[in-house]
Amino acid sequence: MDWFRYRFRSVWRLAAPPAAVYAVLERGEDYPQWWPQVREVVTLDERTGTARFRSFLPIDLVVTVETRRGDPVAGVLEASLRGDLEGWARWTLTPYGTGAGTGTRALYEQEVEVTRPLMRRLAVPGRPVFRANHALMMRAGRRGLAARLRLV
Repeated sequence: MDWFRYRFRSVWRLAAPPAAVYAVLERGEDYPQWWPQVREVVTLDERTGTARFRSFLPIDLVVTVETRRGDPVAGVLEASLRGDLEGWARWTLTPYGTGAGTGTRALYEQEVEVTRPLMRRLAVPGRPVFRANHALMMRAGRRGLAARLRLV
């Protein structure tokens, strides 16, 4: 087992159409407004920015995010990550339900290697805590996105 590598997968059901969800997710600079653990996003150019995030652990992670794919028709947003985490993250949005119950199934996938020295030193004993930290961040993100979608 490679103790420095993580693979995450989350599925969110949201009461908004995929196009509305995509419109919010593609605006990375707005994430700090609705996702509490995303502390700061700085746009560098049309495809690249930096993000600083922290969940319940007192460790800020900073990554450079570069869009690899942005396809609103397919409902896919994918980015490469460099910095404290190296790898990629992807949203895949699909409709679910029928009629008035139509919404979006948002699949979030991430494969990363931790490069931050402290986290590498704590890789073995800290792994369950790091995974729990990520899970809490994702739960808060789902709540924040659902609230944001009710406002737009």
